[in-house]
This record gives sequence, structure tokens and C-alpha cells, in this order.
Amino acid sequence: MGENHPSFFQELLPSADRTALLYNLSYLCLAKFPKLERVLKECAVETQYLFGSSEALLQKCVDTSNQMVSSLFPQLKLAVENNENIQSTMSLQKAGEWITDIVNRVKEMVDRYEKHNHSVASCTSDVYLEKAETDKKNAQTTKEIEALEKVVRDLQMELMKTLEEIGQIEAKINRCHGRFACRRMFGFSFLAVVVSFVGSVLKSIFETRPARNQALANEKAQLFAQKSNLKSREHNIQVRLNDVQLKLANMKTEKGSIPDTVHLNDVLKYLYEIQETLLKHNLFWKSVLVFLESLKSETFANEHLIEENELKEIVLTNIDLAQEHWKAFGESCLTAKRAFSLQNKDAYKFLEFNPSSLSPEEWKRRYDIVKADLTKIGTAICAP
Repeated sequence: MGENHPSFFQELLPSADRTALLYNLSYLCLAKFPKLERVLKECAVETQYLFGSSEALLQKCVDTSNQMVSSLFPQLKLAVENNENIQSTMSLQKAGEWITDIVNRVKEMVDRYEKHNHSVASCTSDVYLEKAETDKKNAQTTKEIEALEKVVRDLQMELMKTLEEIGQIEAKINRCHGRFACRRMFGFSFLAVVVSFVGSVLKSIFETRPARNQALANEKAQLFAQKSNLKSREHNIQVRLNDVQLKLANMKTEKGSIPDTVHLNDVLKYLYEIQETLLKHNLFWKSVLVFLESLKSETFANEHLIEENELKEIVLTNIDLAQEHWKAFGESCLTAKRAFSLQNKDAYKFLEFNPSSLSPEEWKRRYDIVKADLTKIGTAICAP
């Protein structure tokens, strides 16, 4: 290991801030999806706790390393130099307790990251299923609306055609009525007044032609029957049209309540990025675990030589190397701690409001701000 710091310490991103921003964007995009909002909120809070615990554990690693370097190893060296085997053994026992403690804590952290990554994966799956179901429902509703709109158009055309037929029948009835009235006026009034004799003659002529008058009456009766049928059809069409228009209005209202899934693709992308971040952190803690096991082995490598006076120099040299490596480990943990540190105390304050309550303008404003902050972090990471 020599003077090299473990490379995995240097590979950590400023993940706490970046992950909080990804959660913020996801939360905004889940407006009108209350079930998904709740699940995401739970994941975000757990991630926040997990990063806070990571920071605390790294501080514990730093403190343990400092104690090993500044206190325990000097005491161990002094005890070895003075042939105080009991004191040496006690010092190593103490070191073993400290190392075992942080090893166990790191193991727990590895398990927590694995479990939490499954939770985020489950949330991602929920988003995917919700998107598929909502898109399917939206498509089905759109088809139903289109079908109802076609029915409305057909009924309106049928109604218009029926009204035109009614108008034509009424015109025929009016013409028929005019012809009948004209004959009566001509036959019984006009000529009778002008020439009473002729009027009497014509009246007798008309009265001898009942067939023609009956035909006209029959025609009028038939026209009235047709008009009655058309009126009945008009009424039925109007009833059906009102019913379909009501269904159409209700369907459009329902469609308006179906959330738009346009942003769910972004949510899936952000959650995948969060999963990748959690995976990297889990690998980080696994690397820490391997490194600690290596330091533990190095610390106790020549424990059996303590009682051998002639091999005392080997023990002391080993202690110096272990002390150097523990110091490097502590410094690296301090560097990594900054990556886990929640620099912005308000990073998860966005969980306190309901994204559905925002106006479109306010939603867009917040989204753009968070997106810009995320871009700044990405630019800083890529900067040489």
C-alpha cells in the first residue's frame, strides 16, 4: 500500500447534493401521482438518513484512525521497547475491539445500502407500471371519446336531415291547404257574390265533384301523418343526442383527471441515476470493509513476535507501517466524508409541499432552478 491512498476514496462524487437534486426533480415530475409521491418521499427520506449515517460512520473511522495513530500505536511501541508484554497484549486487544467495532458497522452499512437500493428499484418499478397503466387508460379513454364524438356527429346530421324533411312536409301541407282554401273561396264566395246565379251553378258543380275534394283531404291527412312520424323521430334523436352528449362531457371530464405521463420518463431516468449512485456507495463501503480487514491483518501481523526480544525490531517496524497506513486511512475517510456531507440543510425541504399545488408557471420555475443546479454540479465534477 505504501504512500498510496485507496483509489475508491477519490472516486466518490458530491453525491449527497446531487442525489437530493435528482429526488427533487423526480418529486416535481410526479405531480398528480399521489401514490408515487408517497413512495418516492419515503425513499428520499431514507436516502437522506443513509447519507447522514455514512457521514457519521466515516467520522467514526477518522476518530478511530486518529486514536490508533496518536495513542494506541505509540503506547504499543513503548510497551514493546520496554518488553512489557502484558501491556502490549492489552494494547493490541484494545485495537482489536476498535477495529471489530468499525468493521461491524461498515458491514451493517453495506447491508443498508443493498436494502435501500432494492427499495429505490421497487419505486422505479412502481413508476414504470403506473406509466404503462395510465398511458393505457388514457389511450382507451381517447378512443371512447372519439367514438362518442362520431356518434354525436352522426346524430346531429340525422337530426338536421329530419328537420329538413319536416320543413318540406310543412311546405307541402301549406300548399295543399292553400289549394283547398282557394277552391272553396273561388267556388262559394267570389262568384256567388258577383253573380248569384252563376255561383249557385258552380256550387252545384263543386258539390257534384266530391272525389276531387276527398283526394285533397286524403293528401293532407297523409302529410300530417308523415309530419307526426318525423316529429316523433326528431324527439327520439334529440333524446339520444342529449344522452350521448352527456356521456361525452363526463368522459372528457374524466380524461381531464387522468395525469399526463410525459414527465414519468424523466422520473425513471433520475431514479436509475440514484440507483447507480447508491450502488457506487455500496461498492465504496465494501472497499472500505476490505481495506479495514487488510489493516486489521497488518496491525496483528507480528503479534506472536512480541515476546521474542531478538525480533523486537521487526515488530516495531511493522507497527510503524501499520501506523502510517492507519493515518492514510483516516485522511482518506475525512476526504470521503465531505462527499457524503449534506452541505445544504434545506436539500430535502421540497418534500414539505405538494407539487400538484403549484401553478404551471411556478412548477416550471422550480424545475428549471433545480435542473440548473444539477448541471452546475455536473460541470464541477467534469472540470479538470
